[in-house]
Amino acid sequence: MLYYRRAGGQSQFSSLLELEPKSDRIQTVLTYARRNLAARLSVDDLAEVAHLSPRQFSRAFQAETGQTPATAVENLRLEGARALMEDTSHTLDVVAQLTGFGDRNRMRRAFVRAYGQPPQAIRHQSRRYASIEETELVER
Repeated sequence: MLYYRRAGGQSQFSSLLELEPKSDRIQTVLTYARRNLAARLSVDDLAEVAHLSPRQFSRAFQAETGQTPATAVENLRLEGARALMEDTSHTLDVVAQLTGFGDRNRMRRAFVRAYGQPPQAIRHQSRRYASIEETELVER
């Protein structure tokens, strides 16, 4: 399980909160996906969790969240990867594996698409914010 806490200076954003599904089925799927980021999270797998056919699941998911299941899973993976990069010293390869991207190149492409920056830049920013916060605490 990953905890979603941001370093100082960053917004407290959550993909799960943004999706706001109306049904318990879709909420259950999102919770399952967030807890199992490293697993294969195909539409068939997620439909099984929702107890729906893949076609019914895809339609219901999009209607309730405004996103395709694939987009939602990628956003959850991005959020998880970002949290791990900010809160741990895991290598980018390990972060990519733990969050289901498979390899750092796929994770990099997703980060650039979503944030306009590669993971290394985001990690650097979070460490810079943490360093500034530490300095401010020491000065007080």
